[in-house]
Amino acid sequence: MEQINWHNPLMKITPYIFKIKTPSVSGTGFQIFYSEKTNFLGIATADHVISHEDDWEEPIRIIHHQSGKSVLLKHNDRTITRYPEKDVAFILFKNKDLPIIPKPLDLIDKDEILQQGFEVGWCGFPSVAANDLCFFSGHISCHIPKEESYLVDGVAINGVSGGPVFYADKNGEPKFSGIISAYVPNRATGETLPGLCVMRSIGSYQHILQDLKSIEKKIVKKGTKKT
Repeated sequence: MEQINWHNPLMKITPYIFKIKTPSVSGTGFQIFYSEKTNFLGIATADHVISHEDDWEEPIRIIHHQSGKSVLLKHNDRTITRYPEKDVAFILFKNKDLPIIPKPLDLIDKDEILQQGFEVGWCGFPSVAANDLCFFSGHISCHIPKEESYLVDGVAINGVSGGPVFYADKNGEPKFSGIISAYVPNRATGETLPGLCVMRSIGSYQHILQDLKSIEKKIVKKGTKKT
């Protein structure tokens, strides 16, 4: 089997990556929505990265990795949709200063299930190199349908939570397939041994994006209605 060259797919997704900083933790996020008509930007991340700040209406700083530019979102500056049971969150806000790419990268098909042995990559800002975007890869160990998640034979370190999981299609183009949620070490013998990475499916985001597109159409239609 031909080895995957991850460099090119990683370079293509890098402009979509954000570091998320809060008063208590830091994590990773990535762009999955942008409307040129309304200038709203949507960032995907793990729920536990922003849950405390959302509950207590505290600020969240969104840092665009490639440019270094950032925005501080106060409670009234953002709308956050959360699925705590799935550890999935979506931050929507009006973009003013961040140099994003208008067209988000493709998500996997709604009904696509990644099979065991399939290789995926992910990236984020691990606490051991908090200012550096780091790349990881591994293979799908199993799919857990009732939790809408996967176990992956790979590593996730604090700070990588919320990072995008992606794979390269036959043309070498990256496709977002999930987000990093957690790393579960093996403590069966009482000591900490290598474990598995938990990847959450993006089904929740696909529902959100469908709703946003419907709302956008209504806004545009209302704005062009003759008076």
